Amino acid sequence: MPSEIYALILAGGSGERFWPLSRKSRPKQLLSLFADQSLLEATIARLKGFVAPEHIFILTNHEQEAAVRALAQQVPAQNIVAEPAKRDTAPAIALGAGLISARDATATMIVLPADQLIRDEAGFQRTLRTACEAAQQTGELVTIGIQPTWACPGFGYIELGKKIEIAGSDGAREVREVVSFREKPNAELAESFLKQGHFRWNAGMFVWTVSSILSAFEQHAPALGEFVTQIHQSKNWAEIVEAKFAELPKISIDYAVMEKASRVLMVEAAFDWDDIGGWAAIAKYLATDAGGNTANTGLTAIDASGNIVFSDQKTHIALMGVKDLIVVQTGDALLVCRRADAEKIKNLVAKVPGELQ
Repeated sequence: MPSEIYALILAGGSGERFWPLSRKSRPKQLLSLFADQSLLEATIARLKGFVAPEHIFILTNHEQEAAVRALAQQVPAQNIVAEPAKRDTAPAIALGAGLISARDATATMIVLPADQLIRDEAGFQRTLRTACEAAQQTGELVTIGIQPTWACPGFGYIELGKKIEIAGSDGAREVREVVSFREKPNAELAESFLKQGHFRWNAGMFVWTVSSILSAFEQHAPALGEFVTQIHQSKNWAEIVEAKFAELPKISIDYAVMEKASRVLMVEAAFDWDDIGGWAAIAKYLATDAGGNTANTGLTAIDASGNIVFSDQKTHIALMGVKDLIVVQTGDALLVCRRADAEKIKNLVAKVPGELQ
């Protein structure tokens, strides 16, 4: 490929949706929900052979920094950076772009969330290769789109335009122009998007050259463009980050740049993908009994159905006469709620004792 490839992994998060297993210091990406590996470790592992460990940067926050460093020991310590303030994805990506451009001003940059479940590593790397080639050949910003499997109102959507071809390393590859980014729709509009067929889920995965994202910041978010340049030119980037980061606008990359850019390209994901938004989403990955109860631990159920049971202690759980509950046990807390109320767990977290948050 004509330029070196770097990856920026965004590993912050509030740790609310998977409470009580998750905490402020241990959000979803640091949990081992499906295997011995955490989602962060799996994200790093998926890049093996495609992005060198020394080209991987991880952004986190001070509360989670120690845990991230413990899990990501194959990444150089200086490439793991704790943001001094919570400032959404655009400032985080600007920080990453500055760090990468200081290392290699001609680099191609991949941006990945740390909290998504992807199992097809070969398909994932094929998709990234196409996206990198598209970014390098066209100089455009590139996003990864996910083929919707249902009319989800909880995701942003990408509206697709005309097809274009790029020269892939093993033949021509088709990418699509983006007509628009659509915010989270209501259920009726999401159903319309699904039926129309030319919409994809926005998974928050992006690819571009560092020069292209810098130009986009300079045009559409000048404060972020100036921040990137300051980091690139500074002999002590940590001082710049400490002094300037908290002053940056709190804005997502979609609002700051992607929705304003004159031309954005999309590469469709050739891999499985799950956002794993909360406890209700993990049911399909757990063992299921005849009553439709799912569990990661031993379960005895009588007249019980549709329940989700998770124990990090692997305690045997018994259920009788209940249905459609979420039951989660940790060493210091127990959650029992209706599946229908899963989205409200974050409201509950704010009311539990501080040491359990």
